[in-house]
Parts: sequence; structure tokens; C-alpha cells
Amino acid sequence: MKTIALILMCMCLGACATNSPMTGKPIPERSDRSSGSQLAKSDFDRMADVEYSENKQSLRTLMLKLYKRNPRELAKSTSDSAEKMVEWVFEGDAQHHYKFQEINNKQGTEAIFLAFKQDFQGDRVLALMVGLQTMLLQAHDNKTDFYLTDSIDPQHIYNMARNVEIAAWKLSNARDSQGNLFLLSNEISDKGHNLSFEREFGKIIGSADLFAITLAEKSQRTISRVVQNLATALFLPF
Repeated sequence: MKTIALILMCMCLGACATNSPMTGKPIPERSDRSSGSQLAKSDFDRMADVEYSENKQSLRTLMLKLYKRNPRELAKSTSDSAEKMVEWVFEGDAQHHYKFQEINNKQGTEAIFLAFKQDFQGDRVLALMVGLQTMLLQAHDNKTDFYLTDSIDPQHIYNMARNVEIAAWKLSNARDSQGNLFLLSNEISDKGHNLSFEREFGKIIGSADLFAITLAEKSQRTISRVVQNLATALFLPF
């Protein structure tokens, strides 16, 4: 139990109300941490809450950064700002349910594939990020809040982490017929280095792997580990 408590504490650091010693910026505080609903949650449920919400926040950050680097993609979907578009995608799900005609209503890995399809003329950022967000939801049994009666399969969380690795590789390496990257992200040039996309993806993969291992220990399940060549890897099912 001490080990579980320590892991939970590490994952919940983002719930503190203090300022980050690295940036001086406020660290987000979970709004429900003092609510009565917490009485119906185990340590693992609270860990699931944090892992899901933090990974969703990372996806929001990635989407905004991708639109800033690829403004032509934003223009395919809206004349609004990148901030408004990101807000609509991640907080307007009660209306759109992550189904967008601009990407043929595709979700999960199908949407991710669409983002790197040669003949796709739509918003590649939207396709990639909707694919990743709906895959995150699928891995959590399409839930965003977790209680004692809920059960999450650690294999699904593990598979999601591997799929994020594949998507991150495609983002950095997939090119069109002219040899141009489908989407600009990380940059290493004489002007400077920008590896912030890689770091954000790394946060998602790390937290998902930690959560999957912890869940497997709790339920005494074995995770089937897969070693793949990212260049030829296939997305893993849930």
C-alpha cells in the first residue's frame, strides 16, 4: 500500500495549488478533489482520474502547438483562432461526440491513419488529435471519471501507449509524395531546437505505462508486451 500511495502521489503532483519551481506558473488543481464523490473512489480510481485528465491536457497542448506550426490545417476547418478550435474539440464533446464531417466522422486509429493519408485534403491536425483523444477514451472504456465499480483493462492502457508511440513516429517521419512532412512538429535547425512535441508525447506514454503496470499489479494480470519496429508497426487493438 505504501508503494501505491507513492505512485499516486507522483501522478497527482499536478493537483497541487502551488507554483511550479521550474516555470513559476500555477500548477492546475483538480476541482473535484474535495468533493463528496471522492468517497466513492479508491486510490486506483483517483489515479485513473489523474492519468486520464493529464493525458487529455497533453493532447490539448499538442493540438494547439500543431495548429501554430501548421496554420494551413486550421484554415481547412475554421476561421476562428487555434485556441477556440482546441476548446471546441475537447470541451464540446457533448455536442459533437468527437464526430466531425471534416474527417469523415472517423475516430481512433482510423482517424490517425487519415492524418497521414496522401490523398486526404482535410484538416490533418484535427484527424490526428481526434484519433488520439478517442483512442484515449476507448482505452478507458469510454469513461472520464472513475469509481469503485469501474474496471479498466491494463492491456488496453498499455496498447494505447504503444499506439501513441506509433503516432508520434508518424508525425515526425511520414512524408507526402514530394518528400514533405505531412505535419510540422519538432525542429532541429540552425535557428534552434524545438523538441517540445516529443516531450509532450513522452509524458503521455510514461504516465500510461506507469498506470498500466500499476493496474496489472493490482489485478494480478499479465500484460502482453509487444516489441515493434515503429516504421512498420501496426496499431494495437483494444
